[in-house]
Amino acid sequence: MQAWLTDLQHLLAHGDAAVLVTVARAEGSAPREAGTKMIVTREAAKHTIGGGHLEWKAIETARQVLRDGMRAPHMRRLERFALGPSLGQCCGGAVILAFERLDIGDLGWIASLVKRLAAGQSTVRSVSFGPAPDAVMLSEPEPGVDTADCLLWDGAGFDDSSALLTETIAPGEFPVVLFGAGHVGAALVRVLVTLPCTVRWVDERDAQFPSLDTVHAPNVTIDANDAPDEAIDEAAPGTYFVVMTHNHALDLELAERILRRGDFAFFGMIGSHSKRKQFEHRLAARGIDPAQIARMKCPLGVDGIVDKAPEVIAISAAAQVLQAVEAHAGARRATQPV
Repeated sequence: MQAWLTDLQHLLAHGDAAVLVTVARAEGSAPREAGTKMIVTREAAKHTIGGGHLEWKAIETARQVLRDGMRAPHMRRLERFALGPSLGQCCGGAVILAFERLDIGDLGWIASLVKRLAAGQSTVRSVSFGPAPDAVMLSEPEPGVDTADCLLWDGAGFDDSSALLTETIAPGEFPVVLFGAGHVGAALVRVLVTLPCTVRWVDERDAQFPSLDTVHAPNVTIDANDAPDEAIDEAAPGTYFVVMTHNHALDLELAERILRRGDFAFFGMIGSHSKRKQFEHRLAARGIDPAQIARMKCPLGVDGIVDKAPEVIAISAAAQVLQAVEAHAGARRATQPV
């Protein structure tokens, strides 16, 4: 689930008003891409559109919208910010920010959007700007379009009543199946809980798992399972598999089962170069296609990091997973209809 959406739903359900700030357009070099969001209330701001003076000015503007919206509850505003000396930033580009004042009356479309994303459905959100803005509209994306995007249709200028923001909001979370609840596995989970992913954390040793309360992990499911291969069979296509168990024989069995699937987005396994060589021979002897074996990332982690501390391995492994996520997202964008 999109974190901003969950936070927004929680705030509005408790009767608070908030301003949703969206990067409606990014021109040239900008801190964050179009579609990035921040939530501003009277007392706080959550999430970020890039920090620095731009964000400070955005919060200031959002709170003005909150105040003005007490007379016009569904106030909306578009404003352009040049990212130059006047803002004390050297990006050199510009952003147009959309400000939407929301309250309990917006919970309907928010709940619908939450439900659709939970079901894995991408959704187009359309927001009009002008003196009498229409209600927020949700609709189906064009066939074949399932990646996030954000477009500002501004007609004769973004202050014109014809201005319309349309954004495709995609589920976004990538699925991870992690085998191994040792020191490195636990360190990796502490990184993954901060990322837009869902994690199925598998180990046969029930006592090895920490309490989820200690890692604050709403996106992690613990699976203490004597048959860990079930997690491979039940995983969705495009899953990111990470194997770091305490048992080389189990690693080999898991590797074989993952490679036989072939529809994974990523498969990484902790180990040395000598372990990889041994596994290459054993997997080939079991009839695994060498092209599939070549997809196995072992040793796990980005090149150039040699420290073996669990926390360092975890960060390196997470970075390699994110590289794969970015590569797959880029490939999907390249195949989207124009």
